[in-house]
Amino acid sequence: MNERDFFTEKPEMKPMSLACPKCRHRDDYQIKWVRFTKKDRLPPNANPADRAKFEKLRDYLYRMDDMVNCSRCKRRFEIPSHQNMVFL
Repeated sequence: MNERDFFTEKPEMKPMSLACPKCRHRDDYQIKWVRFTKKDRLPPNANPADRAKFEKLRDYLYRMDDMVNCSRCKRRFEIPSHQNMVFL
């Protein structure tokens, strides 16, 4: 089974407060995330092993953006990778 059989995907934008490592300017940036929401029921072609996996699944967010441009100095910097997936 594919992950798309269990989840619906929906893109969304969320603000994140980040500081530029070059000029130390802190600002809120709009970061692109994808929300994976568990479907309400299993697909009809699921086997019993998939049923057990489906019951343990949870909704989560996955961050798509890795880099942002500073609003002051216009340099590109990397978003810290300690939070690229969040369970809801």
